[in-house]
Amino acid sequence: MLVANVAVLAKAGRKDTPLRNALADWLEKAEAADWKSIHDARRTFPSADGVAIRRKGGTTIVATVFNIKGNAYRLISVIDYAGGQIILRELLTHEEYDLDAWKGRV
Repeated sequence: MLVANVAVLAKAGRKDTPLRNALADWLEKAEAADWKSIHDARRTFPSADGVAIRRKGGTTIVATVFNIKGNAYRLISVIDYAGGQIILRELLTHEEYDLDAWKGRV
């Protein structure tokens, strides 16, 4: 898969070596993958979750959320399975994720 916006990973891992290592591991596995659906993504990352987000105007987008560094962080992405691309949106702590404010930014 082609991973777009990897700056999200670099920025998040700058000051936290264990997080940087977890993100590098995620990136290596994601780039080597050839996912055609969320089911394929879950074979690589069993905790991956598709979250449907209703947007203004009535459209719905599905964000794919990955647990990073155990359950401490959530990596928010949008995956174009047909195009073979993962677009990274943001990395949040578990607590930030639970606030749901990220849904308005996807």
